[in-house]
Amino acid sequence: MNAISVAKRDLLDVRRAKLIWVPVALYVLFMLLFYWGQSNSMNPSFYRIMLSLATIGGVLLIPLVALVAAYLSVAGERESGSVRYQLSLPVSRTDVVLGKLLSRVSVVSGALLASFAIGLVAAWTLVPEMSVEYGDYAVFVALTLLYALAYVSIAVAISAATASRSRAMGGAIGFFFVFNIIWNFLPIGPAYMARFVFEELELNYAASHLEFIFSLSPTGAYLNALELAFPAEQFPGQVGSGFDVFYLQEWFMLVILVAWVVVPLGLGIWRFRRADLG
Repeated sequence: MNAISVAKRDLLDVRRAKLIWVPVALYVLFMLLFYWGQSNSMNPSFYRIMLSLATIGGVLLIPLVALVAAYLSVAGERESGSVRYQLSLPVSRTDVVLGKLLSRVSVVSGALLASFAIGLVAAWTLVPEMSVEYGDYAVFVALTLLYALAYVSIAVAISAATASRSRAMGGAIGFFFVFNIIWNFLPIGPAYMARFVFEELELNYAASHLEFIFSLSPTGAYLNALELAFPAEQFPGQVGSGFDVFYLQEWFMLVILVAWVVVPLGLGIWRFRRADLG
């Protein structure tokens, strides 16, 4: 028994969880509303719909889809004691965590791909006169899936590092509010606070430093990486074109997102391997 076997077993349980499909249904509803809104426009824009999906639907709902799908992946079985039975089989603790990640990623990715397919059907039927840029749409879908993967990995890591459902839920909610809402959108976020400190102390700083701080969260990196899916004239706030530094280029946003997949998962596995399950 290995990580693949753990994933297959877990997939049977997680795909039946109704709570996972609620934010997915909301995302599809948002998508259909955006397409319907463009159908009443004199100049329907495919890029306007994608931007709305990213900044309104994606930033708020995709992290919720991922966190809801994965925050109990390990902690739920630790609290019930079923993880001890699983570990009595020829499977390591690392296999358990990786298997949970694979199963939750499969469910989230499948749901999102189905949502994007529905979006294409909506574009063809609701706004037939609108030009669909399939290449840019594919890049947008790939970036969104990577963003979702980062949040699934974070949720699995939180679940592996906690011993109860309540702690896993608290950790997932806390991460969402700190690294999504506060970090990127509230005036008490790190970028805002750094600018305030620099100005109060009359220190020299570059705007690129503040933008980099904004990009260090999964949501900030995702929003700035979206430049890869939009022509320059269609995407507001072109990050890479505004700064020459390498750490604000689109490719480096992908590096940050991949780091959010790998680093939390590694920490979660390390914590779970050291945990006392008795």
